[in-house]
Amino acid sequence: MAEHAGLRLPDDPKLAQNIAWFARALRKAGLNVGPGRIVQAVRAVEAAGFTDRRDFYWTLHACFVSGRAEREVFDQIFRLFWRDPRFMEQMMSFLVPSVRGTQEEREARAAERRAAEAILDGAEAPEPPAPEPPEGADRIEVDAARTMSDEERLRTLDFEQMSTAEMARAKRIIARMSLPVPPLRSRRTMASVDGRQPDWRRTMRGAMRRGGEVDRFALRRQRLRWPSLVAICDISGSMSRYSRAVLHFLHAVSNRSGAGWADVHAFTFGTRLTNITRHLRARDVDAALAAAGAEAQDWEGGTRIGQSIDRFNRDWSRRVMGQGAIVLLITDGLDRGDPDLLDRAMRRLQLSAQKVIWLNPLLRFDGFAPRAQGVATMMRHVDSFRAGHDIAALEELAKAVSRPDDAGERARMLRMLR
Repeated sequence: MAEHAGLRLPDDPKLAQNIAWFARALRKAGLNVGPGRIVQAVRAVEAAGFTDRRDFYWTLHACFVSGRAEREVFDQIFRLFWRDPRFMEQMMSFLVPSVRGTQEEREARAAERRAAEAILDGAEAPEPPAPEPPEGADRIEVDAARTMSDEERLRTLDFEQMSTAEMARAKRIIARMSLPVPPLRSRRTMASVDGRQPDWRRTMRGAMRRGGEVDRFALRRQRLRWPSLVAICDISGSMSRYSRAVLHFLHAVSNRSGAGWADVHAFTFGTRLTNITRHLRARDVDAALAAAGAEAQDWEGGTRIGQSIDRFNRDWSRRVMGQGAIVLLITDGLDRGDPDLLDRAMRRLQLSAQKVIWLNPLLRFDGFAPRAQGVATMMRHVDSFRAGHDIAALEELAKAVSRPDDAGERARMLRMLR
């Protein structure tokens, strides 16, 4: 926690109400704060006391913050909400930057912009006046015809760094996306007038109707069938925002006609495995994800990857996988459970699927390496390893699905393990 000079904790008897309003600001900034956490925070403050601002900060921090990316948002909103007057001007400047001559102004981080939007709640800052060029100076006109559009910039912006408004626009883009898949050729055949294989049984049956005379050959061709898509999403604290974006994508895929998939199944896991397939079939995406969130009681909890995948193999694999199913595994791979259990579960999952595609948002970092034991164990049992932190990464999924030889970054990661 940074030093908050002059921060005065108010002597307000309605402390519980103030904490509830503080939680409301956090929720507007994108943190997953519900009534349960608010009650927990009130009880924690009651137990810890309300005498020292540092203890008060860390008490609320323990109740409301689930991941490293949320710390900056929490810190900014805490300092502004609990009466640090210096930060009101700073928050307003993040929404409408001012002109300060040749002095470079620090660019607001995404967490700070999100905090400003939540705290100010629609407040508008005055538009700064445009600076007049000095007399005799040449007027410079900028042609912005080829600059990156807002939607193009949004495609490569990390989901975790998006503000509330940017996330809403990203969801609208995701709703228009599709995931085409080529059909699979089955070993079974079907009658066809333009087939390339002779159908001797039908040929002889037709000849018997005509006294044994063969006047034409019956033909057949291979059947085409569509694979199933099975998504297993990690909804622990570090993965919650990414998994919500992927579930929006899966909802669009499962409700888009002509996508080609035989079935789309979705599972979430944190400390336990939950089947949310039926909820994604609702036409309204908000209603679908609200029902899925109510079904999965372990949102933003711990992570038990090995146990969850083992349960999927035991209870659901034969029901939903079929032949030729493609599995999307969305997790950061940071598992602290039994590595032998994780190894066995991942090996069986790979043997049951046509292809296992692992989406890991940690791949967005240039220095990412499979040093964690869980990541190294899982890497040996996936067919493709890709990033899953922005819209562009979701669009690249089409390559991993349609190309059997696409492995993403898996080969490079395996070289690091040697």
